[in-house]
Amino acid sequence: MAYRATEKTEARKIAARERIAGAALDQVSEGGYASAGVQAVADRADVAVGTVYRHFPSKADLFAEVFRRAAQRELDVVKEVTEADGRGARERCAAGVEAFCRRALAGPVLGYAQIAEPVDPAVESERLRLRRGYRDLFVAALEDGVQSGELEPHDSQTVAAALVGALGEALVGPLSRRECQSEALVATLVQFCENALTKRVTA
Repeated sequence: MAYRATEKTEARKIAARERIAGAALDQVSEGGYASAGVQAVADRADVAVGTVYRHFPSKADLFAEVFRRAAQRELDVVKEVTEADGRGARERCAAGVEAFCRRALAGPVLGYAQIAEPVDPAVESERLRLRRGYRDLFVAALEDGVQSGELEPHDSQTVAAALVGALGEALVGPLSRRECQSEALVATLVQFCENALTKRVTA
């Protein structure tokens, strides 16, 4: 019986932690990190502030977890569209750029929070990890392109990092103004990506 009680206790703890993290993510999605104080999250999760701190030792720990969850969701989408499935490297990278831009613009508050909003060092560390994640997805496509002969040999790490940096910089303004989908902006950034990747010229 004691073992069953322990299982139930653990299940309640997990459920409470999930409810708090979900409430925090919803708060950030609506108002950014600036709106997401611990009291606001506790109210949204319908728990006491002390309960939040029992599951997350600090506000920084809570929002680092929130960032990780949101980041993984976005990375998974870009990974899906950039994986090899018979398409060329340029097409795969363009699909990744389009997915990145469309998802950021579809949720401009969360998009800005992920890309540029001032945050605690713990969250900034997760932001850097996210950027490296995007970079690595583009690196995989670029290296495949070089190996297949589609692209000229190049420093794929640097090109991929520059591509991610350019996308973030281009989106900061629109996201800060909470602009939603802009077909012209997405098309421009996709074209930028395609133009940046030099096709191999065969004699």
